[in-house]
Amino acid sequence: MYEKTYPSKRFTLTLAFLQKHIQTSETIFDLGVPNPFSKIMEENGYTVINTTGEDLDNDQKALQNESYDVFTGFEIFEHLLNPYTILENVKCNKLLISIPLRLWFSSAYRSKTDKWDRHYHEFEDWQLDWLLEKTGWKIIDRQKFTHPVKKVGFRPLLRFFTPRYYMVYAEKIK
Repeated sequence: MYEKTYPSKRFTLTLAFLQKHIQTSETIFDLGVPNPFSKIMEENGYTVINTTGEDLDNDQKALQNESYDVFTGFEIFEHLLNPYTILENVKCNKLLISIPLRLWFSSAYRSKTDKWDRHYHEFEDWQLDWLLEKTGWKIIDRQKFTHPVKKVGFRPLLRFFTPRYYMVYAEKIK
């Protein structure tokens, strides 16, 4: 579907998971600046609001000031020092997020050229589940999937069998 310009497996699975739980009539607040997946959501009929590049660890005003029905965060929680504060400030009752999972055979990602493109957290699934529970969310659905790479070697082989991404759909406990 998005073979030429996007990570097709990840985006295709994420879009299907989103469509399973979220109606196009619901406005989405997508954590992070406009990105390839927020554009895919818009191309598929969703109304998407993004943040504007503010430091989300220190500034959650956008979460409180915007009007939205669904909160999404796709591969952004691992870049935050304090995802707990973000989840506490979400003002809607539905969320859908995905994270890269910590891999036992690979260290946390850190760009050598971009000081902001680093993973502060690489979660295990139970850690994200606990974070959501502690901030008042109940997980309704979850999905894990692998992310094979087109390389030869022991670690690329492990990527065929080891889940790399974890997605959850959760609702606020009232």
